[in-house]
This record gives sequence, C-alpha cells and structure tokens, in this order.
Amino acid sequence: MALIRELRKSNFTGQGVDHQPGQPIVEARQLRVSYGQHMALDNVTFRLLTSQRVAVIGPNGAGKSTLFKVIAGVIKPTSGEVNVYGHGPNGHICIAYVPQRSQVDWNFPVTVADVVMMGRTGKIGMLRWPGARDREIVEKSLADVGLLDLAGRQISELSGGQQQRMFIARALAQEAELILMDEPLNGLDVTSQEIIFEILDELRKRNVTVMVATHDLDHAAEMFDQVMLLKHRLIGFGLPQEVLTAGNLIDAYGGHLRLIEAEGGTLAVGDTCCDEDRLP
Repeated sequence: MALIRELRKSNFTGQGVDHQPGQPIVEARQLRVSYGQHMALDNVTFRLLTSQRVAVIGPNGAGKSTLFKVIAGVIKPTSGEVNVYGHGPNGHICIAYVPQRSQVDWNFPVTVADVVMMGRTGKIGMLRWPGARDREIVEKSLADVGLLDLAGRQISELSGGQQQRMFIARALAQEAELILMDEPLNGLDVTSQEIIFEILDELRKRNVTVMVATHDLDHAAEMFDQVMLLKHRLIGFGLPQEVLTAGNLIDAYGGHLRLIEAEGGTLAVGDTCCDEDRLP
C-alpha cells in the first residue's frame, strides 16, 4: 500500500480553503523540524511567489524532503509555521507532492490512468465515482505529458522518465497550483531530463509554481529562476548567481565538495548522490 499512501498525501478531500489575495503562495517563518535529537530544519524563513521555478539543493540529509513534506501538510513542524496563500497547508487541494520514486511501490496493481485519476480525489471526494468531466481532465493531462497511449499500462512497465511524467499528469489532473518534486531527475537519462524541463516550461506558462529538490548544481544554475540552498538552515535563497557562490557551497557541502577553476567559471564537483532525509 506504499503507493496509495504516498499519492494520497496531497489529495485532500472537500473544497479546500480560500486563498487570501496578495499573499505569497508559500511563506515559512522560523520553521523548525526535529526528529528526536536530530534537527532536520532549523529556523528556516522564506517567501515564494507564484509561477517561480525553484531548485532546492543541499547535501544528503540537509532537510529538502522534510521541507516538502511540511509544505504539503504531510508532517507538522516542531515550531514555526508554513502558510500557503495565507493559510496553513492542511486543507489545500492546490498542492501536489511528488515523492521520490524509491518511496513508491511500483508493483501495486494500478494503471497509469488510475494514478492520474487519483489527482481528482480532492475535487470529487473519496466516496464518489469520477464523472465524464473527470475522465476528460485525466485524458487531457496524459496527453499534455505525452502518455495518453500508455494510459492502460501497469505502472511498473514505465521507464523512470515516464513515471515522472505520470506524476506530473496527476498534478495537472489535480489542477495543482504548487508542485513539489522530490528528486524527479535522479537516475534519468539526458533525453528524459530534457522532456521533463520542457513540461516544466509549459507549467510556467500556466502560472504553476514548482519546487524541485535536486543534487545537480548545473541544472540549478541554468534551469531555475531561484535557488534555495539548505543545510538544515537556509544558507541562501535567491537568484542562482547570488546563491551559488564558493562561500555558500563550501558552507553547505564542506569537505564533500571540490571547487575546480575551469574555463568560463568555477566547477563544483561533489555530493551528487542519492537518498536523503532517511528519517521519517
């Protein structure tokens, strides 16, 4: 049941909460999250505006996944607060949370179309059957990400890139205004990554805000409007050239990062691997 648990975490039932005009889509104030003696996030404060594409970077265990789960309402902060359009995250149906693929049970017997239809749960309610309008939205969402011809496939039959596109289709079906993507590019080939970024470009045109946790510093510098650099605390948040400085990177990655002078600038080589935030 791991798949169902993960996919339903952002599918809140009911009509959601009203958005306060003029409020940022996400605002965190002195956010702290601890697991026992371990401090995952410490005094994190920031504001995020609509339509921005933000890369969230930092070493393994820096708190990236924890931040996403707090914004999505999956876990509660130890102290401080996060608001979405002026309200706490619980009750919003505008937030789509895409977990790391390693957290999903890909052998669960559901099709691609079934997963995308889960995005409609917050609109139609848990105990009601989808209507014609819901099916139309699912079909269009699949077409938008190039997966309509794979709608009937069992999800384990998809490639990694197709699985991520399925999750984006689910967010589209949900009519999400904020999408949180946890390591969506991990393990994908260059072509699949390019397809994902093309879809993200289309989301920007629809005024969808996207936060992407990534270890790829080149992508963070070149493909995102803003960069958030975490190591439990917020080391930097702003334009890539303002955040990705040698001092900030050394502060975040320490001995796990090497800075190499190369033609055209400084090349950062270091912590690019894998699973993070292993704690709950």
